[in-house]
Amino acid sequence: MNAYLLLANGMVFAGRSVGAEGVTVGEVVFATGMVGFQETLTDPSYYGQIITQTYPLIGNYGMNKDDMESDKIWAKGYIVREACQTPSNWRCEETLDSFLKKNNTIGIEGIDTRHLTRIIRESGVMNGAILTTFDPADPANKAETDKLLEEIRAYAVTDAVKSVTCAEPEVYNEKGETHIVLMHYGCKRNIIRCLVKRGCKVTVMPAFATAEEVAALAPDGIMLSNGPGDPAEPVEVIENLKHIFELNIPTFGICLGHQLSALAAGAKTMKLKYGHRGANQPVTDFESGRTFITSQNHGYAVVGDELPAEMGEVAQVNANDGTCEGIKYKKWNCFTVQFHPEANGGPKDTEFLFDRFLNNVKAAKKEAR
Repeated sequence: MNAYLLLANGMVFAGRSVGAEGVTVGEVVFATGMVGFQETLTDPSYYGQIITQTYPLIGNYGMNKDDMESDKIWAKGYIVREACQTPSNWRCEETLDSFLKKNNTIGIEGIDTRHLTRIIRESGVMNGAILTTFDPADPANKAETDKLLEEIRAYAVTDAVKSVTCAEPEVYNEKGETHIVLMHYGCKRNIIRCLVKRGCKVTVMPAFATAEEVAALAPDGIMLSNGPGDPAEPVEVIENLKHIFELNIPTFGICLGHQLSALAAGAKTMKLKYGHRGANQPVTDFESGRTFITSQNHGYAVVGDELPAEMGEVAQVNANDGTCEGIKYKKWNCFTVQFHPEANGGPKDTEFLFDRFLNNVKAAKKEAR
């Protein structure tokens, strides 16, 4: 079946349908990973977005139940150069096409993803639609195309955190020695895995849980997860964080958790032209002088210069554009990073940050004795 990608600027890409049929509208972004496509699709951070994979062959090792980062696909659509129909791997359980169909996700293959990536790279993130219902390039369909373009141009990602967070607390590794509360703003399962394999009991809390609810659990440490959307939108979460930090419990924030913490501290965030997405973002750490290769997915960044000096200081920056990638707080027992130290399928260069966090937790427990 034919499928089409219609961008907000009116440009049309013609290709073949992969996954479900119909029409889907979202924010078109690109991801540069050569592997980890199932993890990308099931990452709640991609809520509201149509993902373009820059690597030309996707699905070559198939899909399986173990590589899920959440229970379903959160992306609005999927764009690939070629969707492999004959995956080969001992862990493979199904093809990309069947996985997309099962999750009712509309995709397109057979378009020039390099050309599309250059367009996004030059013009910035752009809304678009994938459709199988009609050809938007056909003049006979002008009325339908114009109506769809109106919808595309009006689209915005809203209520993101509210849409992806859990409804009730969830506990993992009940007998773990160190109790960590993980605030679920759109967290990936590998954050939980990284904590559990270090001997932690993990209580995942809904994004809007209050400081009183957190304190009642008597945690040894708090993690603020990744997640989607404009960080300035969930004002209730930001207000809650101000009170959570006053508990003086060691805290580690990732991605959206990093941005929400900065907003709670009085800083500002800004929308990036095309965001940082993929598995090859260089981050320079001031303390060590080292530059790490990191996995990232975000369209907003903390304005480092807006962080009040008495609250904290920028600890890492993006080596490409100098934007803030990490903050070490002075007022609070907290540090945060914009990138993903828990990234699957990698790189794993910064997973040591979980150890740094747990060392802070152990030091606080020792001091409290």
